[in-house]
Amino acid sequence: MVNEMRALLHEAAATPPADDIDLAAVLAGGRQRVRRRRARLAGGLAVAVVGVVAAGTLVSQGADGRDTPAASVVPRPDGPVIGLSDAAQAKEGVDYDVLASYTNEDLDAANGQYYDGVTDDGLILFRDGPHGPENKIRYALLDPATGEKDWLPPVEPSDQVWAVELGAERLVLAGVRPKDGMDLTGALVAHVYDRGTRTWSTTTWAGLPAVTGIRSPVLGPDGRLYVRVPATQGSPPPGGWPTGPDGEADDAGAEGETYDLWSVSLSDPADVRDERLRVGSVAFTDDAMIWSAASNGINLRIHVRDLATGAEHDFDPKSGKRCNLLGFGAVADRVVLSQYCGTYDNGRDDRIQVLTTDGDLVTTIQGDGIDGWVTGGVVKVSSHDRNRAGLFVYEPDSGRFTRISDANSSYGLGGPTPEGYLLWDTPVGKASSPQEPIPGATQWLARWR
Repeated sequence: MVNEMRALLHEAAATPPADDIDLAAVLAGGRQRVRRRRARLAGGLAVAVVGVVAAGTLVSQGADGRDTPAASVVPRPDGPVIGLSDAAQAKEGVDYDVLASYTNEDLDAANGQYYDGVTDDGLILFRDGPHGPENKIRYALLDPATGEKDWLPPVEPSDQVWAVELGAERLVLAGVRPKDGMDLTGALVAHVYDRGTRTWSTTTWAGLPAVTGIRSPVLGPDGRLYVRVPATQGSPPPGGWPTGPDGEADDAGAEGETYDLWSVSLSDPADVRDERLRVGSVAFTDDAMIWSAASNGINLRIHVRDLATGAEHDFDPKSGKRCNLLGFGAVADRVVLSQYCGTYDNGRDDRIQVLTTDGDLVTTIQGDGIDGWVTGGVVKVSSHDRNRAGLFVYEPDSGRFTRISDANSSYGLGGPTPEGYLLWDTPVGKASSPQEPIPGATQWLARWR
């Protein structure tokens, strides 16, 4: 049950999984991946409504009476476009150096031990669990050079936690204390580990409205946590979503969700601030805050605020009429959007769009069954295409595009990494049937050249 819920939460956390963030870090370890779709969980989570549909995109009705998407080819995005076939094969010892690896033989049977991210000084946050009826978890800092583990004092986090900061001086894990049972909405809680004093502290904020557990906070350059509080959400159209050629629901072009942005201090539970800003997704660079108008649906504007001067500008990302924003991030002067843009006779239209903070189109990586997120100063692209499955890496500054692996594990593993590090996972073992996931996974940590 833990693995299944984590899988659903991972799929719902757009910031890829994650999102916003390293999507794999939203919920660490032990989660079965499913093909990426917009979330439809019980408990009142947002499901966006189909908005204005471009003429010709819905052309007929299926046997169930619902409209079906047009039987046509995948459209080409605006600006420069590359595909998975354009990636060069990365070589160990040339493009990267493997520092450590860890294998879980059977995650179908039980949770195991995981790399949950890498600290700024190059240590691995190593997690054991959750295990047992109380979902106990323990953490260690693992030195990849020696394999030695420094086990941290016990902490009692919520089962669903993610790493917000893995610094040289402190570790910050955030989670949600649900109101009851399987409810995914509740109070935000942060567990802060002081590496100098080797002590944990836990903070909650009485003045902060309830948050949704699948929407992670973002740490700003000012050291505050920026938190999205649900504001607006949609619902499926009458009769449900149209059915694509692959037989699955095609919800491209849906109306997105919005949130009210708040921020909190990690050291003062009384320091809660309503930022009075309606956003979709949020990301930071060292000198700018960047946000979308909506997330998990059509997004028409990207906003940029200079943190030094307060000056703001916005632009149309030219994403396309049917592109739902599922993942969002920023690095240096680049904005990265991960999108689902519909399903056609010749495949899904998935895109990782890269723009400058001025709105110039840099490139779009387009493929069937891909998603992307920013971590470690690069864009990780996960492909589930049968012919080109695996992990790809795109460097926003140079445009270099390489393929790291030729397979994905069935589980969303990993966590945030500092610039220059790369964390990924590959499958281990054999599935008991074509419908079942491959039971094991190996995580790899490398230094990226």
